Amino acid sequence: MININSCLQEIFGAAIQAAYPDLENPPLVVTPSQQPKFGDYQCNSAMGISQILLKTREQKVSPREIAERIVKNIPANECIEKVEIAGPGFINVHLRKDFVSKHLSSLLINGVQPPAIGKRKKVVVDFSSPNIAKEMHVGHLRSTIIGESMCRLFEFVGYDVLRLNHLGDWGTQFGMLIAHLQDKFPDYLSVSPPIGDLQAFYKESKQRFDTEEEFKKRAYQCVVLLQSKNPDFIKAWNLICDVSRREFQKIYNCLDITIIERGESFYHEMMKDIVKEFEDKGFVQVDDGRKVVFVPGFPVPLTIMKSDGGYTYDTSDLAALKHRLCEEKGDILIYVVDSGQSVHLQTVFAAGQMIGWYDPKVTRVTHAAFGVVLGEDKKKFKTRSGDTVRLIDLLEEGLKRAMDKLKDKERDKVLTPEELKAAQTSVAFGCIKYADLSHNRLNDYVFSFDKMLDDRGNTAAYLLYAFTRIRAIARLANIDEQMLRKAAREEVLVLDHEKEWKLGKCILRFPEILQKILEDLLLHTLCDYLYELATTFTEFYDSCYCVEKDRQTGQIVKVNMWRLLLCEATATVMAKGFDILGIKPVQRM
Repeated sequence: MININSCLQEIFGAAIQAAYPDLENPPLVVTPSQQPKFGDYQCNSAMGISQILLKTREQKVSPREIAERIVKNIPANECIEKVEIAGPGFINVHLRKDFVSKHLSSLLINGVQPPAIGKRKKVVVDFSSPNIAKEMHVGHLRSTIIGESMCRLFEFVGYDVLRLNHLGDWGTQFGMLIAHLQDKFPDYLSVSPPIGDLQAFYKESKQRFDTEEEFKKRAYQCVVLLQSKNPDFIKAWNLICDVSRREFQKIYNCLDITIIERGESFYHEMMKDIVKEFEDKGFVQVDDGRKVVFVPGFPVPLTIMKSDGGYTYDTSDLAALKHRLCEEKGDILIYVVDSGQSVHLQTVFAAGQMIGWYDPKVTRVTHAAFGVVLGEDKKKFKTRSGDTVRLIDLLEEGLKRAMDKLKDKERDKVLTPEELKAAQTSVAFGCIKYADLSHNRLNDYVFSFDKMLDDRGNTAAYLLYAFTRIRAIARLANIDEQMLRKAAREEVLVLDHEKEWKLGKCILRFPEILQKILEDLLLHTLCDYLYELATTFTEFYDSCYCVEKDRQTGQIVKVNMWRLLLCEATATVMAKGFDILGIKPVQRM
């Protein structure tokens, strides 16, 4: 799909180059116009160029004069109808109707294609990452939803994406769990132990670890035996991991998450090489028996080996970073981890640069941080008893409330049981995902079922209803998919009404939105766009008859095919937007 903003940037880039050939890196600013009376887009480069000429050459040239010179040098192109200079040098751009119409037809014939983004890259996304033997909670929800959506976006534009679940599946707590397993289920090697509630099992073992000295000693011995790959201890470890995995998978199935497990244990064998590499390069200092690495500009050193010879999170994170860069050959590495880990991750990334694993000008290594989930009291989201909210409970509550909402609207009377079930899961999980993704991930957000299930305003419920209404328009006019496909090839999309024109331009802004998110990884921009598309569609539908009926008989008198095609183009872009957000719309709701 064409990115109109990129096209205009090329055109104005060439015009500025021709007008000021000896100006290095002049500012290139093209944005959609906020008000229709000022055209469709604006080039606001003249003010910046005026400043540069004043600073570097002491030439005082008015921005308006610069704008005139740029306009004179605009090359021949197929998208600009006319330009006007306004105020102190804003260049207002009016697009050609036939250009917009042609690209809408192309979208209808070829489907939503990704924007051109250059060379195919390998992207490694680290997300979700719960700990074995602990249940997934609300904190894991954000990483899981945001990470999945980022992966879908990179996959849509044609990148090779590796989705990694960096499970906490190694370390001291496993000694404690294995020692407790041996006591509670001594025949665990031959009979699979019925650990129904791993969380309770973990709490019991932790309490013993904190209060029984003898148990604590045995737990440490278990860690040593596990790390030396003793077969009985590996079997016990695998048992505990499998119980956890099954619980995690229930949640991933509900939320339609695809992820490859690669826990801390995967990197265990690489850790001694990491320590040796930092030692060989002269970066290691010994502090009270520990081996530490100071990274310039960071206050706290990385501990890569404890005084007892054990490794730490710092070591496993360095090993994971190196593996992703050097073995997986990642061009883009994204860590979807809460903001609290920011300093730690920046230190690890800087250590990777310091030792020469990557050059940030070539390889992009990013911490996609996110804030915490708050309850409606604006405090950290917890249950009434003060416990962390279990994710599985949250999802079940969402399903219950979604069904209540559908029954309130008497949808159970018009939908088949299968359609009702599909609508329930679509609304419940769609609303939970959208409530998260529609907030700027850097901020904390307040979790409220009432707000997210509201079918007014910028919510998944509103967008899902809007989508099913759009999809129903052609059905009500007895126009099937085949007729729409034929019309897309034959009809010219007339955009004479101001609301048709506004909707047509809004539909074609989709590639610009995706391009922006690929750069800043802020998915709320896509949610804002889908909401704007839905409200722009409503304005169009209220003003422009798609299907005209006889007032007396209700018989269809006339079908305005080009308008039905605008409905179809809107729905097609919404469906792709939903897909990137991991939301499953339904045809009937």
